[in-house]
Amino acid sequence: MRKSGVVDFNKKYDVAIIGAGPAGTVAAKMLRDEGYSVAIVEGAQFPRFSIGESLLPNCLNVLEKAGMLQAVEDAGFQFKDGAVFERSDEKRSIDFRKNFDDGWGTAYQVQRALFDQLLADCASDAGADIRYKCFVKGAVLSKGYCELHCELPDGSVQTLTSSFVLDASGYGRVLSRLLSLETPSSLPARSVVFTHVEDHISDPQFDRDKILITVHPERKDVWYWLIPFSNGTSSVGVVYLETDRERKAESDKQILHTLINQTALGELLNEAVPIRDIGKMSGYSCNVSKLHGPGFALLGNAAEFLDPVFSSGVTIALHSANLAVPAVVKELRGEEPDWQSIFADPLKGGVDVFRVFVEAWYEGTLQDIILRHPEGDLDLSKMMVSILSGYAWSMSNPLVQKPKRYLRLLKALCE
Repeated sequence: MRKSGVVDFNKKYDVAIIGAGPAGTVAAKMLRDEGYSVAIVEGAQFPRFSIGESLLPNCLNVLEKAGMLQAVEDAGFQFKDGAVFERSDEKRSIDFRKNFDDGWGTAYQVQRALFDQLLADCASDAGADIRYKCFVKGAVLSKGYCELHCELPDGSVQTLTSSFVLDASGYGRVLSRLLSLETPSSLPARSVVFTHVEDHISDPQFDRDKILITVHPERKDVWYWLIPFSNGTSSVGVVYLETDRERKAESDKQILHTLINQTALGELLNEAVPIRDIGKMSGYSCNVSKLHGPGFALLGNAAEFLDPVFSSGVTIALHSANLAVPAVVKELRGEEPDWQSIFADPLKGGVDVFRVFVEAWYEGTLQDIILRHPEGDLDLSKMMVSILSGYAWSMSNPLVQKPKRYLRLLKALCE
């Protein structure tokens, strides 16, 4: 298999991919396995920091299909078998292996700088050409012929030509901005502040094999994540409404410190030492008017991002790549794939399931269900765990087919 190199602006590639995150590199690896030439252009210099560090089990199914799972397993990331939810004195541990679907029931908690570099290296080893610190400033897209106008670090602009373009640019949303495809999200604007710490957690009851989700004792719309890594560090963050007046006069550091110390996390992390600057994202939820058009398709967060609460971002990214690649192959073969039925509609179906869960979470309904649903191996409980494990596209699960109806049933069980 041909080793990759740097993107050659003098040749036409079969597929150009914007972004070297999980969606872009998995799509690149799959396309290279089909024998097509692939160029990836990435604005950042890898390795680079990103949030979205707690993978869901369904991610492993796509990584396995792409032939990239073994590299992930060998990297020494923190094993993950579930999630712990807590709100004041209520606490519930969820085991992802007790779900309704076949497939993986465990995953990993990953430092994204290492994880994304690993996937990019897998794509590179498979023959994808990659150019870092390359910004797409313009695009001319049509069926069978596309141009991306790329700005290099020296200020020069080069044109990358291809037969098709996949936008996997994540929060950058390159094509949706250039093509004016962005539409307002139905979700309220929220902000998140976060950091990495040497956690020094001494509590013997703390389970490093699970992500910890904590709800503010008085504000159901404020929640926190604590994601332990295998090297004794953790990712910690808090999500709150962007319009929260109490936060307006505080610095990002004050917000994180104040809100953490209003919960049991303050005691759990009382010996923690920050190892990176505080980061912040605001207004991150987005939507687009369409997911595809002549010569292009949008993957992962470049298409739509809901909320970090159920760690669905990487799952949606990988599933979008898995759905898109067969359609791209048909395009390259000169066929006429029905992008709406084989890509957009299926992808949107799973995203809408996650959306119902996100909305129910902030209403407090899903928090009550998770924390109070009856113990045991009830099928309804397994169906819910499947969604939390990332299986939002499994039509054998009645909760996927009719999420609002079955959440009402689960709520009734709790009452």
